[in-house]
Amino acid sequence: MTDKVIFEELSAHNGKKIGYARLNKVRSLNALDLDMIQALMPQLLAWQNDSTIAAVLLDGEGDKAFCAGGDVVAMHDAMVKAPKVTPEAVEVFFSEEYRLDYLIHTFHKPFIVWGNGIVMGGGLGLLCGGSHRIVTESSRIAMPEISIGLYPDVGGSWFLNKMAPGVGLFLGLTGASINAMDALHVKLADHFIPHEQKAGFIEQLLTLPFGETVSLNHQKLTDLCQQYHQQHLAQLPAANVKPHEALIQQLTASDNIAQIYQAILNHDCGEDKWLARAQQTLNNGSALTACLVFEQLKRGASKTLAECFRMELIMSCRCASTGEFQEGVRALLIDKDQNPNWQYASVADVPAELVEHCFTSPWTDEAHPLKGIGK
Repeated sequence: MTDKVIFEELSAHNGKKIGYARLNKVRSLNALDLDMIQALMPQLLAWQNDSTIAAVLLDGEGDKAFCAGGDVVAMHDAMVKAPKVTPEAVEVFFSEEYRLDYLIHTFHKPFIVWGNGIVMGGGLGLLCGGSHRIVTESSRIAMPEISIGLYPDVGGSWFLNKMAPGVGLFLGLTGASINAMDALHVKLADHFIPHEQKAGFIEQLLTLPFGETVSLNHQKLTDLCQQYHQQHLAQLPAANVKPHEALIQQLTASDNIAQIYQAILNHDCGEDKWLARAQQTLNNGSALTACLVFEQLKRGASKTLAECFRMELIMSCRCASTGEFQEGVRALLIDKDQNPNWQYASVADVPAELVEHCFTSPWTDEAHPLKGIGK
């Protein structure tokens, strides 16, 4: 069987090496499954502890996608077999995925992520943790979980809160797709390099005089990325987020999710296709998810990264038992009828007790599967 993740060690300057990992499920747009997570985790830990490895590069095979998300089809099958409870397979997947994401966020060496093509859901969880996050002319980034009855996990409680007021909430509610220019603006990426330049970039990477000082290695890599970035600024796509930022802040200004929900749905988009698509996704999405996104960002604003991941594991496991996540995946990816039978017609119908339940831990603090991260 072909390896789902390909690992190489590339010889660099001064006897150093670059650890190179490539997601390798091209036909499924490199969607992240448990096998891939369980391959990546020990290899990244080994590279972190190997003094000859100066930096790590994470990439996706093919030209269409870095990673289109997590393997939710497998989770759907587990939920069908165990209705109204959280299947063990789902808990294990999310626990190990978030542990991997946290490792990337806190990696002790420069960590480059080449975010070309589709970067969604779990793929964004991998991208946003890198120290040097590269986007290309075809990068298409989104957290579209409202369409499957989940919510923006993989650290969304953290990174959506780092954006300008209202922007993270809007992107989480609408699943709006953003490009390289937008990703740089909302701080989900650090550098723009055209995809055709990847081979040349890697070649230059291997000539950098990496040493033993991690901070200096970071700076040498930053200088190289910035050199490519500056040379290709003219190829950046037109922005979507920045021109809409004032409007987004206006639409999300309320402290009431029902008012925000209606403000977005009632806005006259005119000929604005980007905004109209975002509005339509919200209209067709799960009202429960909308309530969870609002509450998630409110609660996540004061949490550390580790605390955000612990909260999200609670939320994800609860979502797996409500039926909404299962129905969303069925409609989008199993039967593909695009007609989910959501439990609630609007956010006004979602019981406050259900929202609270999704934030109530099924474990004690000591038994939480992610209790050890950040400590």
